[in-house]
Amino acid sequence: VQILKLMNSNINNQTKDNEEIFFFQTEVNQLLSLIVNTFYKKKEIFLRELISNSSDALDKVRYQSISNPSILKSEPDLYIHVIPSKANNTLTVADSGIGMTKSDLINNIGTIARSGTKRFVEALKQGSDLSLIGQFGVGFYATYLVSEKVIIYTKHNNDDYYMWESLAGGSFRIKKIPPIKDLKRGTRVVVHLKDDQLEFLEETRLKEIIKKHSEFISYPIALEVEKIVGKELNTTAEKQSDEQKVSSEQTKTAKVVKKELQVINNQKPIWMKRQQDIRDEEYTAFYKSITNDWESPLGKKHFSVEGQVDFKAILFVPRRAPYDLFDTRKKMNNIRLYVRRVFIMDNCQDLIPEYLNFIKGIVDSEDLPLNISRETLQQNRILNVIKKNLIKRSIEMFFEIASDKDDYVKFYEAFSKNIKLGVHEDSQNRSKFAELLRFRSSMFNEEIVSFRDYIKRCKEGQKNIYYIIGESVKALKESPFIEKLVSKNIEVLFMIDPMDEYCMQQLKDFEGYKLICVTKEGLQLEDLDDEEHKEFEKLTASYSLLCEVMKETLGEKVEKVVVSERIEGSPGCLVTGKYGWTANMERIMKAQALRDTSLSSYLGSKKTLEINPKNKIVKELKRRVEIDRTDLLVRDITYLLYDLTLIVSGFSVENPTSFSNRVSRLLEIGLNLVTDDSEYLSKDNTIEDLLDTNQATDKGEMDTGYTPNKYNMDEDIPAAD
Repeated sequence: VQILKLMNSNINNQTKDNEEIFFFQTEVNQLLSLIVNTFYKKKEIFLRELISNSSDALDKVRYQSISNPSILKSEPDLYIHVIPSKANNTLTVADSGIGMTKSDLINNIGTIARSGTKRFVEALKQGSDLSLIGQFGVGFYATYLVSEKVIIYTKHNNDDYYMWESLAGGSFRIKKIPPIKDLKRGTRVVVHLKDDQLEFLEETRLKEIIKKHSEFISYPIALEVEKIVGKELNTTAEKQSDEQKVSSEQTKTAKVVKKELQVINNQKPIWMKRQQDIRDEEYTAFYKSITNDWESPLGKKHFSVEGQVDFKAILFVPRRAPYDLFDTRKKMNNIRLYVRRVFIMDNCQDLIPEYLNFIKGIVDSEDLPLNISRETLQQNRILNVIKKNLIKRSIEMFFEIASDKDDYVKFYEAFSKNIKLGVHEDSQNRSKFAELLRFRSSMFNEEIVSFRDYIKRCKEGQKNIYYIIGESVKALKESPFIEKLVSKNIEVLFMIDPMDEYCMQQLKDFEGYKLICVTKEGLQLEDLDDEEHKEFEKLTASYSLLCEVMKETLGEKVEKVVVSERIEGSPGCLVTGKYGWTANMERIMKAQALRDTSLSSYLGSKKTLEINPKNKIVKELKRRVEIDRTDLLVRDITYLLYDLTLIVSGFSVENPTSFSNRVSRLLEIGLNLVTDDSEYLSKDNTIEDLLDTNQATDKGEMDTGYTPNKYNMDEDIPAAD
């Protein structure tokens, strides 16, 4: 800017003691083209800049009229008019602002990067309530993005009428002109559009730009539009008859094009009003105007912030989630940023986090640091302050919605994934988002409950919150993992959303209560007395041999086999390590088309087989192992039991064919279709020979020579107790 000022000054080269001072030289038209095309990305910005300049001019005359009301006598109405002319390929922006004197035209318009608005603000006392836009002195030159010539007609109360004209070259001319009838005070900028920029003469395009960038300017912006109306024309017709001539009048209607001014910015910036002065209907109308939604918002938050940065904002929660809520190809947020009621951007990714991308609203600041084109925020510190406040007020709004149970059910159905993402991503507000979580419960059929509701119903001495994650509530209700808890009337939360897996990875406790996943190892029930613990320890010791044999049989399929205290009726279940994936998470990861397969090597489930010592099948296996630990039937049933626990625990069967064959053999035994069991019970046959049916011959016989449909297990196997 300093260089540009030097270029435009008329100071001659100075010499002193053989020193010479020179000033940079440049082609003005080349420099102007460089400035305009570098600062502005979108050509439509020129209209925003001209309207903003008009708004500044109106602010100036309004401010001066406070101390000198006679200033408004020449033109009491404060307006901005946008007038397209297809016949002349011109677009005119007229206002009834302060106007410009001849010196203003030379100093402000004729000097690049010199702002009359900025000088006016600097002349006011600190802390003034005046809000003006043009701070950089280059906004006017955005017109050269679309024009080949610009003409300005202006009238100041203290000067004559003048015309300023420039072809965006290195010169401009100023001419004193006769009075213009309909220009009593103010400025009229006439932009002669280039042949390839005639879109800016179309009514729909102009309305779109004005609504987008200048909808909340404090003064009415009227666009001249064309309307076709019918005009009655009277004609006289004569009918000749034999006796006389009959004269009659006929009325015809002709279509006539009529021009009229239509105010575009009818919606006023309601965030500038006090909250108590705004009705709910006004909030709803404003919400619909900025979102094009046909429904009223589910919640709203109107607030202002003062401190490091001053801004006002209104946030809304829609009633339903958009179909593309998590589509990464769309805009990342729906917050519109304004500076002094002038639209700046609606795609600032740093303004609000992604998990709150469903929030709609506006933020209007008086002093945001922008670049010259007013299209980019420049200080991350200011953005962080705004972002922090938006998150805080959004959470407050969610709690206000939660005060109405029915409304919160609608909200949670639509945006529960966003709340859970907030738990996962936002460590500072994690505890607050956790209060907003809701889940199905083993205590209720349909009602959803919060962690706080769960704590109120906890049994005396209970310091854990138990939960289970799976595909459906029906499957979780019948899960073996919760049998013991339900029998002791301990509540279990059901989590069926895939997002719950990611959410609970970050959430370890809530208000002093530990969150315990019942499908992971290390579950210890809190309400067992000393005698029950001693009894369980005896059971564990008595089943140590069976656990050892089953571990030998399954090998690396499981990490260990232990006696369970979490199941009541089922023979067993497969639990995972504390820090690995659950069965549900493993299923989710396998379903990812672009998953990283290397993750499963160290995050995959380390399975522990837990057996139920009270189950008849397990008791019979224990008895058989104590008689003969090499009993082949025990080994076969161990594999079958492992496959069954895989299914009921939420895993997928590793080898469905082998599982099917084992079940088929047991069905044959149960239906007495096996007649000879001598070869099946032979100690020489290995478990692989007995179980691996994948290598069977086409005749259905195994490599060991026995035929599966010829053995009978009933003769030598004593009945179970």
